[in-house]
Amino acid sequence: MKIKLHTAAISALTIGFIYLITNAISIALAFGALAAGVTYISLRGKNLRNESALIAAWPEVIDHLMSGIQSGLSLTESLAALCARGPEVLRPAFTEFKNSLYRHGDLGEAIDELKNLFHDHGSDQIFEALMISKALGGSELLGILRTLGDFLRQDLALRREIDVKHGWIKNSAHLSAAAPWILLLLLSTQPSTSAAYSTVTGSVILIAGLIMTALAYLWMNRLGRLPQTPRVFTMAPNGRR
Repeated sequence: MKIKLHTAAISALTIGFIYLITNAISIALAFGALAAGVTYISLRGKNLRNESALIAAWPEVIDHLMSGIQSGLSLTESLAALCARGPEVLRPAFTEFKNSLYRHGDLGEAIDELKNLFHDHGSDQIFEALMISKALGGSELLGILRTLGDFLRQDLALRREIDVKHGWIKNSAHLSAAAPWILLLLLSTQPSTSAAYSTVTGSVILIAGLIMTALAYLWMNRLGRLPQTPRVFTMAPNGRR
C-alpha cells in the first residue's frame, strides 16, 4: 500500500510540473507514467536490497553461534543471544524467536517460525543443520557450522562478483532508456514540439515510446537476473519437513 501511495503521489507531482513547463497534457501524462514506473522500481529495489542484507548476514550468524557454543553456551542459549549480539538486521527476528521459545519452550517450533519468517534457502540450511545436530547429540555441530559458513561465504562472494560485472551493463542500459526522454523534455519547452505531441499522432508516438521503454527494461532485467536457489527444507502440508 505504501508503495502505491508513494508512486501515485510522485506521478501526480511530475504531471503537474511537466505540464507547467510544456503546457502539453499528453507529454505531462507520459512523464507521469515514467515517474510512476521509476518510483515503483526504486521502492521495489529497496526491498530487494533489504533481502540481500539479510542473506549477507547469515555467515555472521554462524560465527556468533560457533563462538557461543565454544564458550560453553547451549545451542538454545546461543540462538537466543542473537537478539542482542547478532547482526543488527536480524535482531528483531531473533527477539521474536526468544519470545516464542519462552512462550512454549519448543525449540523445533520456534525454529520453524524463523524459517517461515525468513523463507530463504540459506537460513533453511542453517536451521536444519542445527536441528539435525540437536537430534544426533550435537557432537559434529561445530564442524557442520564451519562447513556451512564457508559454503555461504563462497556463494555470496560469487554473487557479488557477478553483480559488479553486470552493474555497468545495467547502468548503461538505464542511461540508454532515459536519453530519449531527456531529449524530449528539452525539446518540449519549444511551443512547436508541445503542439506536435498534443495531436493524436503525437499521443500515439508517446504511448508507443512508453511501451517500448517498458519492454526494453523488463527484457534487460530478465537477462541480468541471477537464478534463485530453491528452498529444499520447507514445511509440507502435513506438517512434516
